[in-house]
Amino acid sequence: MAAIVVDTPVVSQYRPEKIKEKISNKSVFSTVRDITSPHVQIPQSIKANTRLKSDGLVLMRKLPSDVFPIVFFDPQYRGVLDRLKYGNEGNARTKARSQLQQMSEETIISFINEIDRILAPSGHMFLWLDKFHFCSGFQDWINDTSLDVVDFLTWNKGRIGLGYRTRRMSEYLIVAQKHPNRAKGIWKLRNIPDVWEEKVPRKGVHIHKKPVKLQENLIRAVSDPDDYIVDPAAGSFSVLEACEGTGRNFIGCDIEG
Repeated sequence: MAAIVVDTPVVSQYRPEKIKEKISNKSVFSTVRDITSPHVQIPQSIKANTRLKSDGLVLMRKLPSDVFPIVFFDPQYRGVLDRLKYGNEGNARTKARSQLQQMSEETIISFINEIDRILAPSGHMFLWLDKFHFCSGFQDWINDTSLDVVDFLTWNKGRIGLGYRTRRMSEYLIVAQKHPNRAKGIWKLRNIPDVWEEKVPRKGVHIHKKPVKLQENLIRAVSDPDDYIVDPAAGSFSVLEACEGTGRNFIGCDIEG
């Protein structure tokens, strides 16, 4: 388990000249991660590997820059409810969602700007989207960052949901990478399909419970044991479960606790 200390300068082990040298190799495939995450020094006020109740922006602003290999982000947006005005907030299937504290577009952009700051070079943001935001666009969220979209996955939940025309069975996970973009030597798993089928419990869990096994595979793909993984809007804390299952450290919180 990595040590937690206070306010000591962070020295990155990422070396731009090494990255440039690796990019020159023609093959983009590798099963070995050839960089080491920088030593992460966390303020004493932040307790790792636990469920924290906090504003995610407040938490991230306490974290050092350019050190984390992965940040998961599941924005709590109203999007389709506000813009299409279905008027279904009172229905049993949508009541729990509509009662959660919502993020404005400006808040989401602020979160992503902080994620961009704390990610290590070539680190990854995994951004959850529903069909509405996937279709209507999210590029404005990352325009002023050093993040590029490099891939996406479709999570097939295995059950039919709501929908004004077609009925939703899926959510989407955007894979964005901080510059410099690399695959070889960064992404070490080659068996993750871009359509992932995994059911999660429907009763007695958070309304936005995410697939733990998928997140475990993504964590293994681009990090090493004992690395710190960040989730500033943790919801059900499924990323914490994924970290426990993969031997990583977790830093995250949710405003609802």
